[in-house]
This record gives sequence, C-alpha cells and structure tokens, in this order.
Amino acid sequence: MKKKQVHILLLTLFIGTGTAAAQQIAIKTNALMLAAMTPNLECELVTGEHASASLSVFGHSKPYGLDSKVIGVQPEYRYWFNGRPMTREYIGVALLGATYDMQFGRNVYDGDAVGVGLTAGYSLSLGKKLNIEFYGGFGVVGFWQKLYYKDDTYEDYFSDGSVKTNSHGYKLMPVKLGVSISYILK
Repeated sequence: MKKKQVHILLLTLFIGTGTAAAQQIAIKTNALMLAAMTPNLECELVTGEHASASLSVFGHSKPYGLDSKVIGVQPEYRYWFNGRPMTREYIGVALLGATYDMQFGRNVYDGDAVGVGLTAGYSLSLGKKLNIEFYGGFGVVGFWQKLYYKDDTYEDYFSDGSVKTNSHGYKLMPVKLGVSISYILK
C-alpha cells in the first residue's frame, strides 16, 4: 500500500463511516481478568454506524497472595464490519497505560508501561441487552522500570532525591485478551 492509502485507511478507522446512529452504551467486564483476580470495568459508546469507542480500567493488589500491584487504563477504537456496532466481528486499535510493582522470585519490578496494538474480536448476542465478546490484540509495549533484587538496599536507586529507572525497553506482546460479558444500557 502507498503511504497516502495507509493514511486514508487510518483516518477512516479513527473517524468511523456513515452517519451517527442512536447512541448505544454498554458496560462490560472481562472474565479472564476476573479469573486472574484483576477487577475491571469497561464502558463502550457507539460513535457511528460502524464505529465505537471504549475505555476500560483495571487493577489488582496481591492476587492469589502474590506480591503484585497493577493499575491500568485501556482506550480502544473499534470498526464493526456489520452495519450494527456491538454485533458480530470487528477490528480495532487499542492503547494501554499501566503502572506496576511486582515481585517474581527474587526480582522486583517497579515501573510504568505504555503500548499500542491491533485488536480483533467477535460479539455474540445473547439477547436484546446482553452480549458475550471474544477478542485478542497484539502490539508493542514500552516500559520504564526499576529492576532490583528483593534484598537490595532501596536507597541505591535514588539519585539526588529522584528515582531513576535502570531498565527500559520495548516488547512485542498481547495488548488485549479476553472474554467479556457486556450489558447494553441503551
């Protein structure tokens, strides 16, 4: 594809197509995150005939007794192939922002992450107001963190009163994965 065609495609995805439909709002929760003891809530708003936008928030503290704290936010834009948003298949673009403090074995990770990725999914109608969604997404996640060992002196990671990160980078990884129960409010 030529550069101009890519820009037109991305612009179409972000703006949506057609005229604005009646506003639909759905409230969702991701069952896979709940199974990982990570409470989450998502709100999706129909923005056009083939488009919707959503915002989800999630977080946990010490799930299953693990030394882990995470809080994050994830906005997403979806293009629905069917003429009715929140029904059947879609593709989307999701962003991710999170802050975390975790310990795995002797390693402690304390930092922030941001990411962007492409998503795809399918929404199956279980009734007039209830849907179940299956989705996944893959992208790039950048992170900046303090990485140290459990028994290290924490003050070694401060310089002139400010915390310094000693580990950063980018990883290709899933940015969104789930099975959500969705209730359509309006």
